[in-house]
Amino acid sequence: MCELAPDGGINRNLIVNRDKPPFDNPELRHAMALSLDRKAFIDIISEGQGEIGGVLQPAPAGLWGMPPDQLKQLPGYDPDVQKNRTQARNIMEKLGYGPDKRLKIKVSTRDLPPFRDPAVILIDQLKEVYFDGELETVDTTLYFPKILRKDYTVGLNNSESGPDPDPILDRLYGCGSSTNWNGYCNPEVDKLIEQQSIEADPGQRKQLVWAIERKLAADGARPIIFYSRDGTCWQPWVKGLTIMVNSLHNGNRMEDVWLDK
Repeated sequence: MCELAPDGGINRNLIVNRDKPPFDNPELRHAMALSLDRKAFIDIISEGQGEIGGVLQPAPAGLWGMPPDQLKQLPGYDPDVQKNRTQARNIMEKLGYGPDKRLKIKVSTRDLPPFRDPAVILIDQLKEVYFDGELETVDTTLYFPKILRKDYTVGLNNSESGPDPDPILDRLYGCGSSTNWNGYCNPEVDKLIEQQSIEADPGQRKQLVWAIERKLAADGARPIIFYSRDGTCWQPWVKGLTIMVNSLHNGNRMEDVWLDK
């Protein structure tokens, strides 16, 4: 028997060192975001079991995620991938790149399958818009210090997305936050983060949160690639097992589990 569940609101995302030329150019970063075929990531990595979402986990698992019709209007989320990539190539050509002048990059990620596998797909997709990527796998003990030192150019990372917007928005996107690894800073977004935090009405708070989503997507703050689901499987004679909802952690109360065998 198997049960599928969202993997704790964890998303894969693209991080770019915004301080390192030529990645300090917002147009170049926008071209990178336009290269993404999110559905391909989901189909390959999780066999179609996943969702396209923004910074906050999409419904139904996520309570604050932007509705799909609004999400599709964000930069880079148009389901017409070829149209997005044509736009990206036009941007790159304006910046002096093209089929005969490609930008070589290293894509850094943790040396674990949930990171390596999508990083390989990311490199393949970036090739469509004149980037030639080389995979750099980093041991977990070295990865986070490397990212904190900004000793990278492009990376594939994962981030939490809930259950509440406060710790996610402030910690990952607030100016000066120690876990804002790519150095994104927008005072307007900081003000919106503070406003949504003190808004008591859930409907009004959602509108503020979605306004933040629009701004983060327009700024290419940390493009979210996809959310996946995980499967937990057990033999039919295992009884009384209750699976955690929306979590990648094993929080089962094993004293309630018994074997019918």
